[in-house]
Order: sequence, then C-alpha cells, then structure tokens
Amino acid sequence: MAHDVTPPPEVVCTSLAKTFAGGTEAVRPIDLTFAAGRTTALVGPSGCGKSTLLRMVAGLENPSAGRIEIGGAPPRATLRRAGLSVAFQDPSLLPWRSVRGNIELALTLARRKAGASEIDQLIDLVGLDGFAETRPAELSGGMRQRAAIARALATRPGLLLLDEPFGAVDELTRRQLAQDLPRIWEARGTTTILVTHSVSEAVLLSDRVIVLSPRPAEIVADIPVDLPRPRPEDAARTEAAGALIDRVFAELSKGMAASNPPLAAQ
Repeated sequence: MAHDVTPPPEVVCTSLAKTFAGGTEAVRPIDLTFAAGRTTALVGPSGCGKSTLLRMVAGLENPSAGRIEIGGAPPRATLRRAGLSVAFQDPSLLPWRSVRGNIELALTLARRKAGASEIDQLIDLVGLDGFAETRPAELSGGMRQRAAIARALATRPGLLLLDEPFGAVDELTRRQLAQDLPRIWEARGTTTILVTHSVSEAVLLSDRVIVLSPRPAEIVADIPVDLPRPRPEDAARTEAAGALIDRVFAELSKGMAASNPPLAAQ
C-alpha cells in the first residue's frame, strides 16, 4: 500500500485568526509552522481555542483572517483529496455500520484500498479485537473513540489531526494507545497535530509542544521535545521528561497569570 500513502506535508499558518459571528474572539493572529513528518502537541486551558485552531487546519472552520497552507494547498483542497484525516472527541460513527463498516466507508470515500487483514490489524491495535462486526450502539464511549482512531489511521493520511483522542478511554487503554499509535505515524512519517489537556501526554507523544494562552488563543511558548524515540512507557519518570513537563506547566501558569492579572494591577 506504499503507493497509497500521502506524503507528509508542512502546515503553515500565517496571521491566522478567528472571531465568531457573536463577537467571541477565539484565536488572535498567530504565525505557526508545523514541520512535515513531525508530531506537534497543542496545550492550553479549557476553552482557549485549541480545537478551533485544529478545525481551521482541517478546513472545517473558516478563519476570520490569515491563511493556512498544507503542502502549499488550502485545507479544503487537502481534505477533498483525502490528504488529511481527523479524529475528534466525538467519534461520529455511522450507527448502522459496524466497526469494520465505518472503517471501510472511510477508505471508500478517500478512494483508498486496504485488505481485510490490514483493517483487522488496526482494529486489534486499538483494542477492539472481537468487535469488528459490532455496531456503535453496542460499544462503550471509549470503544467508539478507539474505532474512530482506527478509522482515521486507515486512510494513511499525510496529515493526522487528533483532538483529545484518548479523552474517553480508560487509563489502561490510554497508556497502551499512547505506546502503540506513535509507532504507526512515525513509521509512515505522518505530520501529526495533537490537541490534549494532558501535559505528560503532550511531552511523551510529541516532538514539540505549543503552549497557548487562555482565550483568545495566543502562543505563550514553543518548546522542543528532544527525548529519544521510541519512548518507553516509563519515559515520563525520567529526569529529562520531568524537566520538560515542569517547563510546560510553568508556561501554562505564565499564560494564565498574564490573562488574569491580580486585582491590584487592574
């Protein structure tokens, strides 16, 4: 299937901003480049605009200002040619199709091919072995989320966008997926953008962490993650990872303080 793989693109955001119709400013103008073939994590307080930024990159939300280029093309052009895939917090599985059927439909819409064995491997990888013919209503929320992750990976996108992909799964499964999934997108050289509330997850999964301020989102810090790969399950307990995690937390605190100055300073 090597010929079906979309080359990993660079994603360039230039003066990108978003203000909703009601006047709510979600993202202030930012300039940000996501390197091809690398994994970048976006972290920030709840409601800061992380998901809005991801949706703009996906071509699902129009920016109010600025532009996005994915490998030199606009997001919607990349989406139309199945060059990107998204796994959001809401799995959005078709209820009348089985786990396998949802994955097969994604492949059909993307005009990609995959053998039954490859689909089975993905289903097994996300911990749904034995549930391939099960419909979403018969699955737990975490299992539906795992099916959505398998569906996103099946099309072999050059750009993979993940919005809290492990949010609904149990801690044990979360740990296992955090170990297994990076091996797939690293082997394929996929450009991956991950939105997460977990600082340790951001550090362990990514090559770079972008810290965003409270809404409206602005870049507070751009932190490279130079931990060697592959990263074992206990990597978070190393001194180097601990220092990076502490740094991300410190930058988050700075962003919060800047947005919420003490009353005496107001």
